[in-house]
Amino acid sequence: MKFLANPGGTLSGCFRVPGDKSISHRSIMLGSIAEGDTHVSGFLEGDDALATLNAFKAMGVSIEGPIDGKVIIHGVGLHGLKAPEGELYVGNSGTSMRLLAGLMAGQSFTVTMTGDESLSKRPMGRVADPLREMNVAVATEENGRPPLVIKGNGQVKAMHYDLPMASAQVKSCVLLAGLYADGETSTTEPAPTRDHTERMLSGFGYQVKRSGATASLRGGGKLTGMHIDVPADISSAAFFMVAASIAKEADITLEHVGMNPTRVGVINILQAMGARISVINEREVGGEPVADIRVQSAKLKGIEIPQEQVPLAIDEFPVLFVAAACATGETVLREAEELRVKESDRIQVMADGLVSLGIDARPTDDGIIIQGKGDEEEVFCGGSVESHHDHRIAMSFSVAALRASETIEILGTDNVATSFPNFVALAQQAGMNLEQVND
Repeated sequence: MKFLANPGGTLSGCFRVPGDKSISHRSIMLGSIAEGDTHVSGFLEGDDALATLNAFKAMGVSIEGPIDGKVIIHGVGLHGLKAPEGELYVGNSGTSMRLLAGLMAGQSFTVTMTGDESLSKRPMGRVADPLREMNVAVATEENGRPPLVIKGNGQVKAMHYDLPMASAQVKSCVLLAGLYADGETSTTEPAPTRDHTERMLSGFGYQVKRSGATASLRGGGKLTGMHIDVPADISSAAFFMVAASIAKEADITLEHVGMNPTRVGVINILQAMGARISVINEREVGGEPVADIRVQSAKLKGIEIPQEQVPLAIDEFPVLFVAAACATGETVLREAEELRVKESDRIQVMADGLVSLGIDARPTDDGIIIQGKGDEEEVFCGGSVESHHDHRIAMSFSVAALRASETIEILGTDNVATSFPNFVALAQQAGMNLEQVND
C-alpha cells in the first residue's frame, strides 16, 4: 500500500482525531484485571490497541466491542487471567509487548509473545532485565529481541528500579509487575515520561504514590471497574498541527485532545518555533486533562530544541522534522537516541527522505540538524520516499506535500492503521490532497 501526496491544499474546519493509543492500551489491560465491568468510549480501533484487546480475550477475558469506539470489559481480577492456548501475537505494538510483560510476570503460567517483522527487531532487554531482578524467568532471542517468553511463577520480588533511560513503557512494565509483588515496588526516571499508567491505576482505585521522578505502589491491592472516556491522541493531532502551521491560510480546531503534561512537548516546540497555537476549553475527563487546540498558518523559525522537551515529544519528532524543513534557519535536535529504536530508525529514515526531497538534513548519533527553507514557497521537491512500514514516517511525509512542488509518493504505508485508521479520510476532509493506492 502507498500514499500519493499531491502538492498544495490548505486546512480548515473543526474535527476530532482518533482516541489516544496509550490510554486505549491501558484501558484494556487494567480493565481486564479489575473487578467488575469497565466501560470505555473513544477507544482507538487501530491495529495496535486491537492487538492488546485480542491478547486479553485469548487469556479468557470477556470483552464486548469495539463498536463505534465503545468497549465493555468484564474484568476477572488480578488473578483471574488464564493461560492462552498458543502464543500471544501483538503485531507491530511495542507498547502491548512491553506492558504485557509486566502483567505476565505475575501470572502462574508461561506466555510466549511474538510480533511482526518490525517489532521482532526492537529491543526487549530493557524490560527483560528489570523483570529478572524481580525474580521472573524471562527469555529473549539474541540481543534481547522478541519472541519474549515469560515463565510466571507467582513469586514476584518487590524492588526499586532506577531507569537507565526515559521510557514510559519500561516504567509501566515494572509497576505492573509490582501489582503482583510482595511489598513496595518503585521506579525513578531520569526525565519525565508519559504517566498514563499511574493516572489510570489511581482511577481504578489502586493507590500509586508519586514524589518527583519516583512512582511507587504496593502489591496485592485490587482494581475496581470504571468508565473511561479516551481523549483524542495528541500524537495523531500533531500531524494536523504541523500541517496547519505550514499550509497557506489554514485555520483548524482539533477537539477533545489529551493534554497530559507528559505529552505536550509537540505544542511547546511548535510554539517556540513561532506556531500560532491556542489551547482552549481546558477541562479534565477521567483524570486526564483535555482541551481543544486551534492552529493557524504561521511563519516558523528554526530553533535548538530544548532538551527537557525531548521525552515529552518523542513520538512526534518525524512530523516536527517536516516543520523544521519549512522553518527559516537551522533546527537542531540532540539527546534523542531513543528515536533510533522505534518502529524504524526514525532519525536515519527521516533524514534519508528529507534529503531525497531536497532538504539539507544531517543525522547525528543522537539527533539531527535540519536547514530550513521556510522563505521558499515550495520547500520540497517531488519524489518517492520509503517509510519502512513506520506509520509516523508515512503520515509525516504526507504533511510535507502541502509545501511541495510535485507529488510525493510514500511507500510502505500499511502500518498507518496501527495508530490512525482513518488518516487519509480525515486528511482529505481537512483539505489535504492525499490519496491511498493499493500497490
